Amino acid sequence: MAHLFFAASIQRHIPLPERDVAAGTVDEALAAVFADEPRLRGYILDDQGGLRRHLAVYVDGRPVRDRRHLSDAVGVESRIYVVQALSGG
Repeated sequence: MAHLFFAASIQRHIPLPERDVAAGTVDEALAAVFADEPRLRGYILDDQGGLRRHLAVYVDGRPVRDRRHLSDAVGVESRIYVVQALSGG
């Protein structure tokens, strides 16, 4: 099962322990968490169902490519990290 982590900055709003999820894509992994914690969906996804701009998701150390549909594949050994993206100048 893929292992899903949420950064401490996200957990300040909604406490989320890391967990194993049965999923083939990032979307499926997040859907498993949203089933347990529905209010997280609005914090992670925009009104179109894509990843919000202020967040980043990494699978096995690489940023997801599909921020709109979250169709990036995950394997049974994958590590998925959801973090707040940093920006500035």
